[in-house]
Amino acid sequence: MTDQPGRRLERAERERRPDLAAMLHPLTRALVAAELPVLARHGISMWGYVVLNALEDGPARTQAALAQSIGADKTRIIATLDELQQGGLITRDPDPADRRIRLLAISPAGRRVRADAQSAIQANEDRVLARLAPDDRRAFLRVARMLSALPAEEITGR
Repeated sequence: MTDQPGRRLERAERERRPDLAAMLHPLTRALVAAELPVLARHGISMWGYVVLNALEDGPARTQAALAQSIGADKTRIIATLDELQQGGLITRDPDPADRRIRLLAISPAGRRVRADAQSAIQANEDRVLARLAPDDRRAFLRVARMLSALPAEEITGR
């Protein structure tokens, strides 16, 4: 123990609170469960939505680069890319610099589906977040953005 009351309180709070994963996992599981029917109504899977969100930021040079950026196995994502392409939601065009490489990009239809799905998802999130005071809601979203942007290595300590 230390003579500094603030440090003693921080330690006591840390010992009493659940782990972050234990607190966030039920919330994440419920949010995913709420998203699945929305995505189904829009004709896309969860992985399809993840891909469309990733491609919204700009084209991906290769399927492997896309898979790495979203934390997916590059062999498992091929079926998702095939479905999105068949639905007209993404394009796979030859790279003018290297025709063996396919550039992946979101199509205008993919942008509409992604935006419509996100709007419906966030409407439900807004309903849930309405339980928080406005300042708490802004703080929660700010902190969630900050923590979710951390590299995995920073979280795992590796």
